[in-house]
Amino acid sequence: MGEKQMRNFVFISPNFPTNYWMFCHELKNNGINVLGIGDCPYDYLMPELQNSLTEYFKVDTLEDDEAVYRAIAFFIFKYGRIEWIESNNEYWLERDARLRTDFNITTSFQASDIPRIKYKSKMKEFYIKAGIPVARHHMVDNLEGCLEFIKEVGYPVVAKPDNGVGASDTHKICNDEELKTFFECKWEHVEYIMEEFVNAEVNSYDAIIDSNGEPIFETGNVTPSNLMEVVNNLDNSIYHIVKDLPADVRNAGRATVKSFGVKSRFVHFEFFRLLEDHEGLGKKGDVMALEVNMRPCGGFTPDMINFANSTNVYKIWADMIAFDHSTMPVGERAYCAFAGRRDGKSFKYTHEELLEKYSEQLRMIGRVPDALSGAMGNQMYVATLPTKKALDKFYSDVIKEKKTTKKK
Repeated sequence: MGEKQMRNFVFISPNFPTNYWMFCHELKNNGINVLGIGDCPYDYLMPELQNSLTEYFKVDTLEDDEAVYRAIAFFIFKYGRIEWIESNNEYWLERDARLRTDFNITTSFQASDIPRIKYKSKMKEFYIKAGIPVARHHMVDNLEGCLEFIKEVGYPVVAKPDNGVGASDTHKICNDEELKTFFECKWEHVEYIMEEFVNAEVNSYDAIIDSNGEPIFETGNVTPSNLMEVVNNLDNSIYHIVKDLPADVRNAGRATVKSFGVKSRFVHFEFFRLLEDHEGLGKKGDVMALEVNMRPCGGFTPDMINFANSTNVYKIWADMIAFDHSTMPVGERAYCAFAGRRDGKSFKYTHEELLEKYSEQLRMIGRVPDALSGAMGNQMYVATLPTKKALDKFYSDVIKEKKTTKKK
């Protein structure tokens, strides 16, 4: 692997999500000083995270930029040059980039890179450069301007914040009345993008990219349910890590890496796979652009990737940071399914029945943190399955709801 070199890595908010302690653990194993900054009291950090940090600087709130700046300045004074600043968290990506620019840390994105990696409208030109089709769009201005766009593409349309996380505040608009309602309830001082509706499932490209822009690990996931509907309707949630990454998603992912100039990152790129022919975008089954996320897929997905590939992506990522390559093996592959039940629903199988039925396949069971429950449900079940047929049966068993009989 090469001789270890002591480096200084500032990890912003290393305690959220809870599984991120493993990124810190693997960095430490590679001989790196892991310097944490967060607003959680040190005594409340998981012991595994405490043991992975060289030092932790608590701020009253991570929203206080000045306090975070002071924490980094203190680390530089005490430990010398900082080579990396990273949170691996969508919420802090812009601030991470500003901090790197301000402290002249060149190992990842700078403040000037933010528009193309955070604004959905700006992403489109880089997808087009990569030869990947994009949905037609309109920057929301006023009712008349949106009606003009809808006259071109037809209903339904989708409106969402241009700089947004996941499916938050996303609206599917099907008629003039719903368009008027959207204008009445949309957030003030937020710029929205409106796009033609695409009937598709989400296929992702998840990869760890080295300093030359080359992948050292690749996989993907599929979200057959509509995430927008899950969030807006408080529905159950399902998605899975693929057993084998389809060639078209791999090719689109690699082209996107090159077009966006991605280096030394864990990425999660989302594509639409068309469920029907769509004029101007492609035939049923074709892949088109959705959005880029310059961080790992959220929640417990890194663990699911590990289960699906018999590997350790926390180590592969830390090896990329320390050595720019990894010898971590990938073993036997399987599907890894996530099913998230929503509280308040009545299901065909009880929790105990599921534990008994899938005792051999289940890998994680537990409550979803409130911060993630909007898109992922409240009670999660994660299992590895050998075939697509077994995967579909697992989904059915976990989220199938009881039929209610009407009283006469």
